Amino acid sequence: MSGGVLVAGIGNVFLGDDGFGVEVVRALSAHPLPDHVEVVDFGVRGVHLAYQLLDGYDTLVLIDAAARGGTPGTVYLIDAGEAGAGEAGADPPVGGAVLDGHHMSPDAVLALLGTLCAGTGSVPPRRTLVVGCEPASVEEGIGLSAPVAAAVPEAVRTVLELVRDAPRPGAAPDARTTAHTARELRRTP
Repeated sequence: MSGGVLVAGIGNVFLGDDGFGVEVVRALSAHPLPDHVEVVDFGVRGVHLAYQLLDGYDTLVLIDAAARGGTPGTVYLIDAGEAGAGEAGADPPVGGAVLDGHHMSPDAVLALLGTLCAGTGSVPPRRTLVVGCEPASVEEGIGLSAPVAAAVPEAVRTVLELVRDAPRPGAAPDARTTAHTARELRRTP
């Protein structure tokens, strides 16, 4: 989908709150979305996400658990293009992406994408945003904790607002789109 928006739910549903992105994408399926927006559950298939991004999306919205030290259930909107915005404060992989298809963090996916774009002449998304949620537990187990499950509707509203304001392919972004990346959302009531 050249020039569109890709909303990517990522995470492992067998590790408790790490399944947040997958659950938000499932909840998004109940909402009508603009034609230029594609929503995909990538789960733990980070390599597939990197290859799909070669199709030329303008904006990538990653949905994932994001341990940033807040209260479990806190929803964050992070502009991955800003310095220091990596997942959970992690540094990008040294020496390029580590090719482990089942354990690729968003940082590793973006590093792999950079390598793939350099090799193919493709262009990475102009903007990458992360809608993250502070996990309570990422231990083995199926199902979200109560505070993270309660945050799913807020994350859905955030994504819907982002894609509503995202420019259509070929259009320039406006000030509303830029303003959304500057805020941090608080825990869902």
